[in-house]
Amino acid sequence: MTKILEFRDIPLEDLVLGKWQVRTSGVAKEIDELANSIDKVGLLEPILVAPAQNLGKYEIILGQRRFLAHQELGKKTITAGILDEHIDEMQAKVLSVTENLVRRDLNRKDLIDVCTYLYKRYDSMKDVAQETGLPYNKVRELVKYDRLIPELKKLVDNNPKIRVKTAIRAQDAMAADGDDNPQKAVELTERMSGMSGTQQEQVLQKLEEDSTAPVDEVIEQVETRVIIKPVPVTLGEQAFASLNRYAEDEGTELYDAAARLIEEALISKGYEADGGAE
Repeated sequence: MTKILEFRDIPLEDLVLGKWQVRTSGVAKEIDELANSIDKVGLLEPILVAPAQNLGKYEIILGQRRFLAHQELGKKTITAGILDEHIDEMQAKVLSVTENLVRRDLNRKDLIDVCTYLYKRYDSMKDVAQETGLPYNKVRELVKYDRLIPELKKLVDNNPKIRVKTAIRAQDAMAADGDDNPQKAVELTERMSGMSGTQQEQVLQKLEEDSTAPVDEVIEQVETRVIIKPVPVTLGEQAFASLNRYAEDEGTELYDAAARLIEEALISKGYEADGGAE
């Protein structure tokens, strides 16, 4: 197993950025602020490096922003932990994801790549969640990216507002109807992306009941549907915190998460709605 051999100051000229650095975009942001902090209080956390394929050089695995800040300050060396061996691209990405999760949002495609790699390796979403520190439900969504048709992968890659979960729902709905038109799956995904989880489920249920119904009409019916009066509920601190975590894991609003859980509980008790008066 790879381990850190030692910590020591390394000349900046002996360091190269790893070509697989997870933070492939926006790395220049906040460099000035970070450089100012390092100038005032010093480097609080060493970077992590591994022997590069070029003799005498080290590849930066973690800490490219700290390295760039040192360059901006005109420093000659930086403190680094040195791994005992060179590591491959995905090992580096896993390490980088683990560190950067506690700092700021990462590029979603990078997270997808890492989760997919680890899932193929462990064949367990729970193990992937433990390895990366990501919520289990988030991992469960990201690893499904591999199931998407190329057109939906491109849509997800180019539009951060569209979730993998929404694309999967649309793709599965089209497949269930025997419709293999990629453009229709893309259109359905785009139309559902601005809807709540409960509304998406209503759309898919209506399409399942009538596969010939035009998507536009179904979307309009759901969006204009009169909502039942809200029910005020008082939760204890622990229950409210749990509801918050559930909403975050599902990527939905708090009220929508609460409505979904109530509906699921009612259905499980045999009180499934029959589409009655609104």
